[in-house]
Amino acid sequence: MSASTWITERVGKLRTPPAARRGIAERLKARLRQPEEALAPRALRQRLDEIMAVVDPMVSEVEGGRRAQVLMDWYTAAAPEERRDVWRLLSELFKADPEKVRKAQVDMAAAVGTPDEAAAEVRFRRATVSPRRRVLQRISAHADGIRFLVDLRAELQPHLKAEPSLQALDVEMEYMFSTWFDVGFLELRRISWDSPASLVEKLIKYEAVHDIRSWADVKNRLDSDRRCYGFFHPRLPGEPLIFVEVALMNHMADSITPLLDESAAPDDLTRATTAIFYSISNTQTGLRGVSFGDSLIKNVVDTLKAEFPRLKVFATLSPIPGLRPWLQRNAPAELLAAWERWDELGEHDTPRRALLGWAARYLTRELSEGKPLDPVARFHLGNGARVERLNWAADPSSKGIKQSYGLMVNYLYDLKRLDRHRSQLAAGKVPMAGALEDLYL
Repeated sequence: MSASTWITERVGKLRTPPAARRGIAERLKARLRQPEEALAPRALRQRLDEIMAVVDPMVSEVEGGRRAQVLMDWYTAAAPEERRDVWRLLSELFKADPEKVRKAQVDMAAAVGTPDEAAAEVRFRRATVSPRRRVLQRISAHADGIRFLVDLRAELQPHLKAEPSLQALDVEMEYMFSTWFDVGFLELRRISWDSPASLVEKLIKYEAVHDIRSWADVKNRLDSDRRCYGFFHPRLPGEPLIFVEVALMNHMADSITPLLDESAAPDDLTRATTAIFYSISNTQTGLRGVSFGDSLIKNVVDTLKAEFPRLKVFATLSPIPGLRPWLQRNAPAELLAAWERWDELGEHDTPRRALLGWAARYLTRELSEGKPLDPVARFHLGNGARVERLNWAADPSSKGIKQSYGLMVNYLYDLKRLDRHRSQLAAGKVPMAGALEDLYL
């Protein structure tokens, strides 16, 4: 072989694009591990055998639980890349038998209107249950199983976009969590300064709206004129799934600054007429898609009304996290430049009025698939609230400026009109106070 031929062949190999990632089924049949693969074929087959052993129909629940523990112990000690191979096994191999599903679906369609219709539906439902679900059920029965699975899904979430096949496992877990974490199994608990320090520390860790800066800060949020409530699950003791912070006042708050002022004296509870929900934080990434907020607010409202019968107004003081990015895509450049000096704008300055008008449009007119673009608006309006008022310079923190040039919004929970507001939103019309209409330019 001549030198030129040798060089040409080697260069050709260098230019050859890398082979696509082998699927799990192909890897299980192989003998050698490719460089980008975490588990060698032999180790992968061993993991598969361990998972199948967990759901072996010939073993008792006790033995199945012991085998689940072995799998959990291995997973906990495994490297992240090795854990991803377990996700792939569960997603790609532990699915419902497509042929059984197809046959059951045909039988169910043929049975419509006959005495066998109900039985055919049962057979179809059973056919669609995947072995993957049984694996998850066995793990969940372990004392630490729920915690393990919630953490597993949290770790899985960032990889869904790169590996769409993992969505099978993700969706299965979301479906099962929606049952296991049904509001009927949750306990509403008040969190106070007298709660265990470990629980108060969880507030500091998980607060997602207004960062807690110190112990003095959290103590202020748990003062006599405040309330904090969380939903708890019996299998995750001491861990709130979601919590809400409430200020009890005699007016609707228009700025977050006094609410977070550690030196401010507590409000007089005997004069309190208004409950302001100023922070709601989910704590578990692994429970994404499982809804708690609607039930939490309803339960908290009932609890507050029982303790403080004078309360008549229930509203939020909420951030508008999507506003500034949306404005940067849609508003004129000259206005964007003027809004950078938001703190210099007077009440009657045109750019200030324009920003309020654009914000009103964003919250009440800009919908995607019938739902508000802004995630916080989507949450509260979906619960039956209405857009009540926009507040200028309500959050002058760097986060508030980055999100919305400091604007915040009050959503009002009119308890007699929640269903009406939901119906309006379903019809494509955002419920709002009349003052919002006046802001449109």
